[in-house]
Amino acid sequence: MKLLEKLQNNRNALGWLFMLPSTLLLILFLTYPLGLGTWLGFTDAKIGRDGAWIGLENFSFLVTDSVTQLALFNTLFYTTVASVLKFVLGLWLALLLNKNLPFQSFFRAVVLLPWIVPTALSAIAFWWLYDAQFSVFSWALMKMGVIDHYIDFLGDPWNARCSTIVANVWRGIPFVAISLLAGLQTISPSYYEASAIDGATPWQQFRHITLPLLTPIIAVVMTFSVLFTFTDFQLIYVLTRGGPLNATHLMATLAFQRAISGGALAEGAAIATLMVPFLLAAIMFSYFGLQRRAWQQGGDK
Repeated sequence: MKLLEKLQNNRNALGWLFMLPSTLLLILFLTYPLGLGTWLGFTDAKIGRDGAWIGLENFSFLVTDSVTQLALFNTLFYTTVASVLKFVLGLWLALLLNKNLPFQSFFRAVVLLPWIVPTALSAIAFWWLYDAQFSVFSWALMKMGVIDHYIDFLGDPWNARCSTIVANVWRGIPFVAISLLAGLQTISPSYYEASAIDGATPWQQFRHITLPLLTPIIAVVMTFSVLFTFTDFQLIYVLTRGGPLNATHLMATLAFQRAISGGALAEGAAIATLMVPFLLAAIMFSYFGLQRRAWQQGGDK
């Protein structure tokens, strides 16, 4: 009983007690798989048999492997372009939804639909939209006289890259827009009223008020956006399976192909492990964004 009373009176101990279930779940479903995957990357394990320790052989092979190099390029290109487009369009949509529009609540709810729809279902829908013979995009462009033949969206390497980016952007914009909209709601209107009295233009208000105060939210939102995009698997796997000619293979899909479809479990684990430094870089981006927020609120820089 005395121990229980001490725990109740000790806020730190009580906090750790409440965090214990979440900590156990993280260790079980996150830390253990990550550790096991890292270990497998240093072995020659295959599906159906245990592997022996081989050190950095998998990584040295992957560094010179042309398919892995292409997958890394695809992943960086896919993540960079899609994240920039999602930020620009998401910010524009958030600014639009922040205005006093008719049926404002309805439009805010509709914007969430692409994010709510399961990824596999979205990928199948885009697969039909990009079909080489029945594409509605090609049909519309032909009716308008823009093109004279159907576009092979998923059969040409660069067309496939751009097509998958469009699908990812369509799905990811709602998350960015709604998150930034929540940040815009926290900015006091008095800032804009005072700046308007001083003669500030809308662009000056956006540049000197909206953007600086929204920067911490942007840092966190874009960190999650980059993480989701960099580790994207479902959209690419359903839409292209990494084709054509490995043109849309990302690190995640290549790791799955090598480990599960190809049976080279250790090689797939090594590819997944190579993704970690890039993910850590995105997390550090969020950390510095939060540090900026502490500085803006008068905390330690």
